[in-house]
Amino acid sequence: MTKFYEEPIDPYIPQNGNRGFRVSRYELELHYRVASNRLMGKASITAVTTDVRTKFTLDLSQSLSVSKVFVNGGKGAKHQHQRGKLIVTPQDRIPAGGVLSIVVHYGGTPKPIRGLWGTVGWEELTEGAIVASQPNGAASWFPCDDHPSSKASYRISITTDSPFYALANGTLLRKQTKASQTTWVYEQTEPMASYLATIQIGRYERRRVGQKPVPMNAVIPTNLRNAFDHDFGRQPLMMSAFERMFGPYPFSGYTVVVTDDKLEIPIEAQGISIFGSNHCDGRRGAERLVAHELAHQWFGNSLTIKAWKDIWLHEGFATYAEWLWSEESGGPTAEQLAKAARHNLSRLPQDITIGDPGPELMFDDRVYKRGALTLHALRLELRDERFFELLRTWTTRHRHSWISTDEFTDLAAHFTHIPLHPLWDQWLGEKVLPELPPR
Repeated sequence: MTKFYEEPIDPYIPQNGNRGFRVSRYELELHYRVASNRLMGKASITAVTTDVRTKFTLDLSQSLSVSKVFVNGGKGAKHQHQRGKLIVTPQDRIPAGGVLSIVVHYGGTPKPIRGLWGTVGWEELTEGAIVASQPNGAASWFPCDDHPSSKASYRISITTDSPFYALANGTLLRKQTKASQTTWVYEQTEPMASYLATIQIGRYERRRVGQKPVPMNAVIPTNLRNAFDHDFGRQPLMMSAFERMFGPYPFSGYTVVVTDDKLEIPIEAQGISIFGSNHCDGRRGAERLVAHELAHQWFGNSLTIKAWKDIWLHEGFATYAEWLWSEESGGPTAEQLAKAARHNLSRLPQDITIGDPGPELMFDDRVYKRGALTLHALRLELRDERFFELLRTWTTRHRHSWISTDEFTDLAAHFTHIPLHPLWDQWLGEKVLPELPPR
């Protein structure tokens, strides 16, 4: 078997991402049997090459087998599948700027991908399936360029057993039942990173839970209806508050899924957040997480990091949104929560650099909390009017695009005459936990 090697895209996930092309669209036709956890798929991928290509690769788990690959309408292309990479050799060399139309037929028993952060990707539930792919689990269920710097539009068709509800990203275009199978077709027009693509399958009901300021839906087990109405009842108010603070909601709608199974943590997808039944307790015990996942629609899903080292731009912002919602809803203020967080962090090892934590620590809770503290320190320097103007400018300027720490710090410099380099150096570049600025 011929080895094929290219330089890694991202040292945090060196096995993921692919060189030589940019994907603009995925069309996935999936058939899933719940009882046997059997997935059959056809992925049609549209891309443009960025250099001359005699070979190219896609990310795809070894749990899935590839039967056929076609490139640009030609005969079956040669392909190898090894170490999570599908290596494709087209019949003809493709020039730089050339169109790549790739069709991959595949199938198997999808399994989550194991890595430094546990398992991510497609996973069976008691009855159904959940997809939670951050950071590198998309390849567990479809061939892709699995890196956040690669965004594309999607059409996802999922056919499964009729008693089950199937949800994917975007707008439901049609639903058709034949015999014991139902096909659901969704269109995601806004560009989406592969790890944010999702499928949710279960014995769910769909309910409209809010129309303004954004259409909001719930996809939940019927037995959780009353608890959901209480625990997520303030979500429309939360949405209005976040639109005021962060700017317009970036997608056409928002859906919350609550599984019948317990989940360790909630998970964000584009236009969707997924919670476990343990997060729906009838006591609003997880409301801070409701705020966190909603905020990711701006910070993480619309604005997506180019490299995983900048993960604080997702998680620090979403954590700070928890504090902002607490302040907005009459709970402890962001100042009080920031002081408490700093006190707790001061008792932990100070061996992490938030601006580049390393792959092992990228999802460490200290990245979340110190990222939020960085924003609170910035808020104290800028004061509220300019701080929130900065956030709205940030989300508008980079809507549905990619971001980096340098871009955020450069933008922030335009909102004050005070040099911010000491703040960034202390909070993002040093391991020692700084003191918060005085109010």
